[in-house]
Amino acid sequence: MNSGDTAWVLMSSALVLLMVPGLAFFYGGLVRSKNVTATIMHSFITIAVVSVVWVLWGYSLAFGPDVGHFIGNLDYIGLRGVLATETGPYSDTIPHQAFMIFQLMFAIITPALITGAFAERIKFSTLIIFTVVWSTIVYAPLAHWVWGVDGWLGLNGWGALDFAGGTVVHISSGVAALSAAIIFGRRLGYGKDSMEPHNVPFVILGASLLWFGWFGFNAGSALTAGSSATSAFVVTNTAGAMGALTWAFLDWSFTRKVSAVGIATGAVAGLAAVTPAAGFVGPMPALVIGLGAGVFCYLAVRLINRTKLDDSLDVWAVHGVGGTWGVLAAGLFVGIGYMSFSDHVLPGIDRTGQILRQLGAIGITWGWAFIMTTVILLVLKATVGLRVSEEDEERGLDQSEHGEAAYAIPSEVSPGPTSPPASADSE
Repeated sequence: MNSGDTAWVLMSSALVLLMVPGLAFFYGGLVRSKNVTATIMHSFITIAVVSVVWVLWGYSLAFGPDVGHFIGNLDYIGLRGVLATETGPYSDTIPHQAFMIFQLMFAIITPALITGAFAERIKFSTLIIFTVVWSTIVYAPLAHWVWGVDGWLGLNGWGALDFAGGTVVHISSGVAALSAAIIFGRRLGYGKDSMEPHNVPFVILGASLLWFGWFGFNAGSALTAGSSATSAFVVTNTAGAMGALTWAFLDWSFTRKVSAVGIATGAVAGLAAVTPAAGFVGPMPALVIGLGAGVFCYLAVRLINRTKLDDSLDVWAVHGVGGTWGVLAAGLFVGIGYMSFSDHVLPGIDRTGQILRQLGAIGITWGWAFIMTTVILLVLKATVGLRVSEEDEERGLDQSEHGEAAYAIPSEVSPGPTSPPASADSE
């Protein structure tokens, strides 16, 4: 084992975990003040729920020994045989447990991203059940297909490129969000009441934490502290910056104003789009990827707003569309600016063939995430229910689901100092 690689992967794991409170602030700032505690709690509880699921069976299903090139078996259940003193099948230089904990952070943030689609209206108990089922049925198989030793979709099989989660994380969460927005329906008062972000500084803070944590997300996926991590680090920052600038330019072009929320959203779009390509391209392709993310995701937000589909926090437009563009871009630009084409792809595949593999991976991920999420949500709707009551939604989830307000308002205001009574002569 290599202590430098181990230190880098453990540090990257912590960076990716930091993205979850970053997401909580980002989403929390975008909702109305009566729902901010509930929205932040959606991200926070995901850490606890998925951490337990991952230890008990999630990691084994995603990265355990293969069963039919579809799912892992239960050899690693309860992390049996996943040791801190030995390497595993995914790296010769870091402990197996280091790889496991790094992958846990991806498993946490993916369902947390989905929560933006049904913010301000989901029952908290339903969210917990959904998180357990979705991470087991949707996420674990996808992770196995793309990154498993014998997975059939990624470089160990068919040859689709996904360095750090364009399919597994961003497309799956974005498409799941689209399904959720359709099934949940619109928030009360949608299109009539003001639903502007209640705290723009929260949004900027959240985007900044996401950007910071994304270095662990992408560069950590190299699993080694070397040239691959360095290149991924550089292109991650480059694409995020270009996405932010592109969104700002489009804002100015359409409205003659530059939205702070828009710039933050553009940065997240650029970061999401470069994720699948981060280990395969250099800085100039990263600029193109960030530019494309800014354009495509901006237009997707405008499109979904016109359809009146209430994806509350634009998860599909940013992560679904951004991830789709990024997976395609990985095939378009692989080997440009960092190493060569043949260093990254399977032998005998030309660029056209690689692009076709990327398109296939996009279609498969879209179909799997949308169909399975729809099934899960319809079952939950028919059993435990999805939404809070109209009365509770109007009141706000902070009070109805948690009994805690984000911003306490004193029930009584203490009177100020009283003045002595005026005398007749004072007039």
